[in-house]
Amino acid sequence: MLKVCVFLLIGCAANALASAPLRFAISATYPPFVYLNAGHQPVGFDIELANALCEKMARQCLFTNNDFNRLLPSLKFNRYDAVISGLDITEERREEADFTRPYLESSATFIAIKGRYSSLEQLRGQRVGVADATTLQAWLQSSWPEIISVVYDNYQNALLDIRNTRLDGIFGETPSMQALLKSNPNLAAVGQPVKDTHYFGSGLGIAVRKGDKALLDRLNNALESLEDDGTLQKLKQRWLGPTANLPAESETP
Repeated sequence: MLKVCVFLLIGCAANALASAPLRFAISATYPPFVYLNAGHQPVGFDIELANALCEKMARQCLFTNNDFNRLLPSLKFNRYDAVISGLDITEERREEADFTRPYLESSATFIAIKGRYSSLEQLRGQRVGVADATTLQAWLQSSWPEIISVVYDNYQNALLDIRNTRLDGIFGETPSMQALLKSNPNLAAVGQPVKDTHYFGSGLGIAVRKGDKALLDRLNNALESLEDDGTLQKLKQRWLGPTANLPAESETP
């Protein structure tokens, strides 16, 4: 009888865990992946993807905004269950967390004032903004040390410095740079998008605590389902496609 009770308790605990809200950590400074709208609510591709995953898993989504460089360290201390915030799946990050299958390819793009630069070579000695504590920063400083890296906590501050001639360009995730190009017609891409699996990994993924195989399997199964029923492709078209409804400047943080 005691064994039956123990199994029942374990079963109840597992069911309670499966139906509990799924706590996602985000860094809401990178449209179109994650940003705050005019009502200071998190929106973007990753937010809609997380909500679609929660719906597949019959769980409620809860989002906690944090600094990007604190996302993975805080995950270890059980402050949330997963991280979804445009995270590149890299070998270095795999040492800190487990990742789902990739849901998006990784690439990055340079942008600057239209007509000013036609190649990356022309950016040597120039000041280029990049997000702090990211794989983008690591790639830029390693691959182009002649370019002066200037770190920012969000792209809008970098954009302001371009307008005030304190900055010559911005280097960021291709979808984020496309968002800035759409709302700032005086800007243009410089060179071709950068793809480097050593720095940018195998794509974007969702991070969970090391060893949390149960949650990892549920997320992977839900991702596969979203791919199969076309939901993931619709989200990509809505947020990342050529006709994407990208955020207005006044809505970004």
